[in-house]
Amino acid sequence: MSSDVEVKESTPEPPPVPVPAVTPERVLAGLSLLVPIVALLWVSSYAKAGPEAGGVPFFYWYQLLWVPVSAVFTVAAYLLITRDEKARKAAKTGGAR
Repeated sequence: MSSDVEVKESTPEPPPVPVPAVTPERVLAGLSLLVPIVALLWVSSYAKAGPEAGGVPFFYWYQLLWVPVSAVFTVAAYLLITRDEKARKAAKTGGAR
């Protein structure tokens, strides 16, 4: 008695490509988050009164200047991590970057 059931041989899928835990994007994101922290924790670099900007001592306006600068560094870190996550997802599914 012959069977009419056709057996398809499936080719095994290649194993997923391992993605390294440390990538250049993640290193740059970490550095961009570290820059404002180091700049503001190094108090001796800005612990002085002059030069003044609009009558405001350097000690104060320097710190206030870092508020928008820190936001720029944080956005850069976010964009780098988002790019890295997209690349990881593409590598996991086998797509191109």
